[in-house]
Amino acid sequence: MKPKCLLVIFICCCLGSFAQKLDSVTYAEKLGYPKGAKVVILHVDDAGMSFDSNEGAANAITKGVANSVSVMMPCPWVPGFVQFLQQHPKVDAGLHLTLTSEWKQYRWGPLLGKPKVPGLVDHEGALWHSVADVVSHAKPEEVYAEIKAQLERAKEMGFTPTHMDSHMGTLFANLGFLQMYIRLGIENKIPVMMPGGHNALIAVQMKMPQEQLYQLRGVGTVLWNAGLPVLDDLHNETYDWKVPDDVKNDDKKLQAWKTQRYVEAIKTFKPGITMMIMHCTATTEVFSHISDSGPVRRGDLLVMQDPVFKKALEDEHIILTTWKELMERRSKQP
Repeated sequence: MKPKCLLVIFICCCLGSFAQKLDSVTYAEKLGYPKGAKVVILHVDDAGMSFDSNEGAANAITKGVANSVSVMMPCPWVPGFVQFLQQHPKVDAGLHLTLTSEWKQYRWGPLLGKPKVPGLVDHEGALWHSVADVVSHAKPEEVYAEIKAQLERAKEMGFTPTHMDSHMGTLFANLGFLQMYIRLGIENKIPVMMPGGHNALIAVQMKMPQEQLYQLRGVGTVLWNAGLPVLDDLHNETYDWKVPDDVKNDDKKLQAWKTQRYVEAIKTFKPGITMMIMHCTATTEVFSHISDSGPVRRGDLLVMQDPVFKKALEDEHIILTTWKELMERRSKQP
């Protein structure tokens, strides 16, 4: 899996009417944070995906500095993580809206089933492996029906998500999908992950031209005007850092190597609200039968529990926040 937010060319082609130049005031300032403040959400993706994913997310939050998480509602281990949330009601938990099932032998289907959303289902009866396949086969109406069902399941299970984001960035890969994502958030007054500020990190990571950045800011303005908080930037590179072979199987070396990468990363953060995405997983021998990404994910968990990283956050004067806090602050603004 390569969970990059696919902020793709369609933004430039289709959202021209939303184009906006950069406001010198960050969304952090608009929410009442001091001018120049670096406000960060340390966010764990993929809870509910497996037992190991649940353990990693829980440990990253209860024993580490991670402070937000999102859940993949179509996956088998969702009940286990929801039970954790019931025991820890203050956890900032959202929905990792899921329209793909990327692994080879471990898979899941849409909550609504093939009769209601046939365009979301492949020949194995599961969600498509890739984002490109979803774009090729699914209709926006099917996407909306499925992500709405995922929200409804969460509420039925006893938790109202503090936010929503997109597994593998699928909801950013098509204009119609993006509209459904924004619609779901606005209709339910739930924040959706959208980098709509200066996007200094995205500009580098995605090699995005200014015009596309203007258009992303325009989408951010739509969400802000609808009463929802907006990110200034997004850091989504940790999954792509290739772990050297000589540290993969040594937790001490893995922790030191990846902590150094994280420390270097947070030093690049600009003032504003930045969400940093990770995939903390307490990998066991079983996880290798799901994915070969175990060392990457285990490294994320080790970093969140590393005193060196915690000190680096303090040294960089990082203010940690959650989606819940952002929404509370937004509700107090005009």
